[in-house]
Amino acid sequence: MPDFELDEDLGIENQEKQKTDEPPKYKVILVNDNYTTFDFVIEILVSIFSKNVPDAVSITTDVHKKGSGLCGVYAREIAETKLEMVKQAGDEAGFPLRCVMEEE
Repeated sequence: MPDFELDEDLGIENQEKQKTDEPPKYKVILVNDNYTTFDFVIEILVSIFSKNVPDAVSITTDVHKKGSGLCGVYAREIAETKLEMVKQAGDEAGFPLRCVMEEE
């Protein structure tokens, strides 16, 4: 049986909407360490995660006080790219800043 019906009055096809599953999303989380500066974490959040300064300060405070902070939720490939960008920026600046991703 075809996936569509013919509307004989209008002479056009009405395709049934096929339900597609959304790809999984991943949370990108910064993890606290004892070496990376508060200012550098804010810089990362603004430059890599496109956060405004007040939001970046709030997330950085979470990282400092709670041990981690949510940077955003992304498709897998984007989350992986963000992780690599954070690692590279940390390495270049001499900080061990760590970022992880978790399926939402």
